[in-house]
Amino acid sequence: MIKRVAPVTDKNTFWSPLVHQLEPYVPGEQPAGDEVIKLNTNESPYPPSPKALAAIAAHAIDNLRLYPDPESTKLREVIANYHQLSSEQVFIGNGSDEVLAHAFNAFFRQPKAILFPDLTYSFYPVYCQLYQIDYNLVPLNERFEIDLADYHQDNGGIIFPNPNAPTGIGLSRSAIISLLEANSRSVVIIDEAYIDYAQPSDATVDSQSVASVLDLTQQYNNLLVVHTLSKSRAFAGMRVGYAVGHVDLIEALQRVKNSFNSYPIDRLAQQAAIASFSDEDYFQSSVDKVIASRTRLVSALEQLQFTCLPSSANFILIHHTSIDAPALASFLRNRKIIVRYFSSPRIDQYIRITVGTDQQNQLLLAAIAQFLAA
Repeated sequence: MIKRVAPVTDKNTFWSPLVHQLEPYVPGEQPAGDEVIKLNTNESPYPPSPKALAAIAAHAIDNLRLYPDPESTKLREVIANYHQLSSEQVFIGNGSDEVLAHAFNAFFRQPKAILFPDLTYSFYPVYCQLYQIDYNLVPLNERFEIDLADYHQDNGGIIFPNPNAPTGIGLSRSAIISLLEANSRSVVIIDEAYIDYAQPSDATVDSQSVASVLDLTQQYNNLLVVHTLSKSRAFAGMRVGYAVGHVDLIEALQRVKNSFNSYPIDRLAQQAAIASFSDEDYFQSSVDKVIASRTRLVSALEQLQFTCLPSSANFILIHHTSIDAPALASFLRNRKIIVRYFSSPRIDQYIRITVGTDQQNQLLLAAIAQFLAA
């Protein structure tokens, strides 16, 4: 006789203690339909390179029955050539989020706590929870800047975006060099998701320019720089990211990747990314248009008495002393304009706006003016 066991009805019964403790990352809303003006997740307002779209079409039939190259060999070579590196210094992942997750796993599971800003990319503390990594939050200063002097303390690693998100404020190369030299025994990860939108005229706290430090991976074996194709190359829907660093760091990432998923980048994504790097004129034109639109949008918002944090990214964090930020976000959403509101302390009266096309920005400004007039 078979003894029947009553089914478990509590869905949490089978969860591990770790899963009970997790507070997962909450991504920005992805609404259905084309009628929405979507200014909440920092995507490009322009499509990918026509060369990339042609590459997708050319590889979208028979080749999909075959597994992709697990090492993304050709794409690694293309990215290495683009940055004048060797392919052994490049790691490819399924979006920069996966690259970052592997990096946390590979480098930050240390006896000492790692450091990152209190206001930054909110996936960082999630990775720490998932991999049980101790961390300390380093507060931004009163101007919402990363003060690297605060990172000259004992640590198990350091990570922050440059420019930072959600503030958009960047750091200079010389400031990051000082950090690297003061932390030579820790891995320092610079998340450059938005660096393509930085301009030489974007001044930093030390009155120097915001600039990439990717080339410094040739000099500092503790530096890992992470890039994404989701922003400036308009591949948010394809999921391609990469890291550049010393060959020993890249080998560690490969070991973690091949213990998790040997085939993270599908065939279409690899071909599209390769083609994108061959279309520099289109890439630069798209970036330049966003930068120009950002300048015009900031000027218009300041005329409406908003304070705009100085941004070197494709978004602006704004504040108005006479406006309740969640009320404005709700008002805009009711008019099918979606922006990003954060309930985090210190920025719970700020709104982050992705820079759209000039037409989208004009519709946004008209709606904000309507809210102010109500």
